[in-house]
Amino acid sequence: MGLQHTATRSRQRGLTFIGVIFVGLIAVAAFAIGGQSVPIFLEYVAIKKAANKAARDGSTVPEVRAAFDRAATIDNISSVAGKDLEVTKVNDKVVVKFSYSREIALAGPAFLVYRFQDSTEARN
Repeated sequence: MGLQHTATRSRQRGLTFIGVIFVGLIAVAAFAIGGQSVPIFLEYVAIKKAANKAARDGSTVPEVRAAFDRAATIDNISSVAGKDLEVTKVNDKVVVKFSYSREIALAGPAFLVYRFQDSTEARN
């Protein structure tokens, strides 16, 4: 009975070296992709904010685009310019629509593509 008890106790549990390497690679990949994704989402928030401000401040298409371009210069927005906006009026409210995509190179021909599309109404 003493031998059997010793044999069971010596059996180890946990990750193997290959398991640790695999988990480490997954963690590094997630960190790298996440690190590149955060600025993309921060830029989207800045674009949304600039579009809201432009819709509030402008009443004509050129005014809205100029207001967006001013905000884009301040917030360092490079994915969308005023000329890319679709500006319309719905029930006397200015509606600004935008769409764009950003990519992150993963490895070789593989890319992670983010596609953004949104519209905003001015709240008077």
